[in-house]
Amino acid sequence: MTQGIETKHIKPTNAKGSRIKATAWAGSVTIGYDYALDTEDNHANAAMALATKLGWGGDYIQGGNAKGNGYLFVKRERYA
Repeated sequence: MTQGIETKHIKPTNAKGSRIKATAWAGSVTIGYDYALDTEDNHANAAMALATKLGWGGDYIQGGNAKGNGYLFVKRERYA
């Protein structure tokens, strides 16, 4: 079964800066926000960091989530 990856922005605190958290059933990863990139690229980087951590390869399709506070990533499957 293919798992989707959901990302969300975590607001800064007094101790930590802005972060992006990527989550799937298999695990999660949190990375620091890179202000040199736009919002979509920051979320894509977090999703790809999780995919790499889990050993998932391939191409992913990105779309907004229903809450409007992050993105969803689903692996693009190729069928013959």
